[in-house]
Amino acid sequence: MVDSRQSGGQNDADYNTNTKLYNPYKDLQLPMQQLYKLPTSPEFLFQEESVALRRSWGENLTYYTGSGYLSGAIFGAGKGFIEGVKASEQGDTLKLKINRILNASGHSGRKIGNRIGVIGLMYAGIESGIVELRDTDDVINSVLAGLGTGALFKAAKGVRSAAVGGAIGGLVVGAAVAGKQVVKRYIPI
Repeated sequence: MVDSRQSGGQNDADYNTNTKLYNPYKDLQLPMQQLYKLPTSPEFLFQEESVALRRSWGENLTYYTGSGYLSGAIFGAGKGFIEGVKASEQGDTLKLKINRILNASGHSGRKIGNRIGVIGLMYAGIESGIVELRDTDDVINSVLAGLGTGALFKAAKGVRSAAVGGAIGGLVVGAAVAGKQVVKRYIPI
């Protein structure tokens, strides 16, 4: 593309030789890369937070509850979608089929999401309590928290259900912790 100033087609309204473009960074005497240099390490408000090697109880509570609800809602919506497709009848219109699928997905998604969110809430609270009591952070805390969460979640159905729920909770958390260690060791990330 040819510059209009060189081609002789100057228009006084389009180009004025007395104007200059404004550069807001001209007087800073800094390269642009250093102008917006941001820290790469985490910043902490209090010094005690920088020595902790784990999330705080509030962060754990938010993380486990939120991720539990989200994963449960997604799983429940998928389950509800399948139920909605199976519940549709031969003479249903498209609008009625879509309505059945959306209702079933929403119902199952809320139900399962809330259950797993509550399990995450209990797990985070119990794990944080155990860490405070034992004053150490290791695998035993996670397994004990899983055992307590399973027992507490099923406690309303009786002692036997609480014992089975506790055993299942402890086994699931133990398997998750062992799986995490295997992934860390054998899969380079």
